[in-house]
Amino acid sequence: MNETLPPCPVCASEYAYEVGALLVCPECAYEWTAAEAAEEAELNSGVIKDSVGNILSDGDTVTVTKDLKVKGFPQSIKVGTKVRNIRLVEATDGHDIDCKVDGFGQMQLKSSVVKKVL
Repeated sequence: MNETLPPCPVCASEYAYEVGALLVCPECAYEWTAAEAAEEAELNSGVIKDSVGNILSDGDTVTVTKDLKVKGFPQSIKVGTKVRNIRLVEATDGHDIDCKVDGFGQMQLKSSVVKKVL
């Protein structure tokens, strides 16, 4: 039965068990729902989503959803700026998009501040 239950998200114990609709960890007493476990698994699956939930992939075009201050530049990246041909990278401090922004050059962005152009 334990083979189908996810490990505890707090202490990674493999001995979680079900109590009604909750999953319980006997080692740290943490309780969570199966929906939370599924959401956590999706976050850890390597799928990168934009600020509205669209799945991003290499080569996509995105727009910036909020003004971004850039260190060393007097102006910021404005809302609506298009960024073409993004490349997804392993997250470094939450920055999981590598791209070239016109007027600013090569930089990394967080997927939470962009929206995919459909």
